[in-house]
Amino acid sequence: MSDHGRRHLPGSRRLHAGLAALVILLLALAALGIHLYERQRTGSIYHPHARFVPQPTPTLPASGPARFAWPLYGYTKNHTRFFPAPAYVHPPFKQLWVRNGHSLLEFPPVIYGEDLFQLGDDAVLSAIDKRSGRLLWSRSLGQLSASSPAATANTVYVTILYSGHPNSPGRIIALNSANGAIRWWHALPSGSESSPLIDQGHVFFGSQNGTVYALNDSNGAPVWTYRAASAVKASPTLSGGVLYFGDYSGRLQAISEQTGRRLWVIKSEGALLGSGNFYSTAAVVYGRVFLGNTDGHIYAYDASSGRLDWAMQTGAYVYGSPAVTNAPGLGPTIYIGSYNGTFYAINARSGQVSWSFNAHGRISGSATILGRDVYFSDLGTHSTYGLGISTGRVLFEKATGAFDPVISDGTDVYLTGDTGLYGLRPQGAPVSVAASGAPRKQATRITRAKRPPASS
Repeated sequence: MSDHGRRHLPGSRRLHAGLAALVILLLALAALGIHLYERQRTGSIYHPHARFVPQPTPTLPASGPARFAWPLYGYTKNHTRFFPAPAYVHPPFKQLWVRNGHSLLEFPPVIYGEDLFQLGDDAVLSAIDKRSGRLLWSRSLGQLSASSPAATANTVYVTILYSGHPNSPGRIIALNSANGAIRWWHALPSGSESSPLIDQGHVFFGSQNGTVYALNDSNGAPVWTYRAASAVKASPTLSGGVLYFGDYSGRLQAISEQTGRRLWVIKSEGALLGSGNFYSTAAVVYGRVFLGNTDGHIYAYDASSGRLDWAMQTGAYVYGSPAVTNAPGLGPTIYIGSYNGTFYAINARSGQVSWSFNAHGRISGSATILGRDVYFSDLGTHSTYGLGISTGRVLFEKATGAFDPVISDGTDVYLTGDTGLYGLRPQGAPVSVAASGAPRKQATRITRAKRPPASS
């Protein structure tokens, strides 16, 4: 090495060391900035003159239907997840029965008449007597599911996330609700974890490759398809002849129920490097579309135009779907949890927090309102809570449950635990209710029957 080279070596080392230190500092500052942006930014937006359409709170009819139905995920087609339960459907409860299994239960069952229909994550569909918890029949339909069924008077519809056939992993299957016999089915090129929606003779659902389907509910014949930019995991939400859903590219869209034609599409743009993911099933009410996003926001969009009305930042993923009602003392309110372990009551008009409750875990599933109580489960602590909708006061707590907690038939409450389903009766139920539930004739039982073949 020359003397000239030796004289410059120490300086070169210092220069290289200084550049390396600068790069490390810049990377550290960038990482800190991203962390603070994602965790601490409020990201909250409010447009005070945005359209808001007051609507009356739903009530139960004076005389109920001959066969009660909680037929869909979220109870109603607009997915407000509000059930106008009688005043006595309220904690404390006494346990009537429990049906334990081995599969994770991410989604709640549905009800038609005297039957509960539960789809486990192992893709086994079970029909259960809601009064006794007795298994009526079960049918194995694949290897993996993550959705609720939909039920009509004689048919149950289910989507399958993985059938066991790599070339056609998804399924939509219609079964006879009396015995589990398959009426019709279709193989899908991608899996589906979108809970089916039934309306006007059609069944609607999304899929992992972004295709949203409308099929004839009696024979499965295609009516139309729509292609979103990415996976549609949510159940489509129906209001005023329009279907609303988000996708995993962060786009929310509205399409015609009759034709599948796009009416509008909007991108959330709430994450640092673009949009987050919409897993949440939308609730559509008050002229707005409410849903959560993995960018940490809870969003409210105008249902007619897609214009953003407000956004509230929680600082963590929001996978769950909102429950909405007009709460005494608060007015129109949405209820939703965040992965930060906090459960929120939020003013539906302004996006301002009315109250919050720290569950000290991770809230991944959706809330359900029964009368004046709201229920949610905590994935972190595997607990289910019931809170007063106006106060946030804890009324109920049970050490089971991780995702979507409860449904009701207006008499009893059915709680989805980690792997077990519980029948609960309010201790304040009238004597006439306590005396109901005569024994039923045993139905045909089909246990883990043969799955549908590989292709239709």
